[in-house]
Amino acid sequence: MKKFHITVNGTAYEVDVEEIGAAAAPAPAATPAAAPVAAPAGATTITCPMPGTIIDIKVNAGDAVAEGQLLVVFEAMKMENEIVAPCAGTVAAVHVNKGDSVDTGAVLLSLN
Repeated sequence: MKKFHITVNGTAYEVDVEEIGAAAAPAPAATPAAAPVAAPAGATTITCPMPGTIIDIKVNAGDAVAEGQLLVVFEAMKMENEIVAPCAGTVAAVHVNKGDSVDTGAVLLSLN
């Protein structure tokens, strides 16, 4: 199995493709991915559980948040999904913008 990231009409997908035949074409050279934004040292990072598009960001850097508070709304597979704070803290940094396409594991926010 090989994993590929495919974008269709602006929506990013991660797909697994199984190679069936023995005569496979040579793989094209991989393009380097954008460097991830580093979270501040000691911060709790909030990551995206699946590829999607950021619809709304409910907090700003410096905001105090309570455990379970809504942080980000993103769309994945035609459904709106909510990311909530796993713990109380202060938003150290917001790493995405409204309208951004994000992959699985992308850092959305950092909490101190």
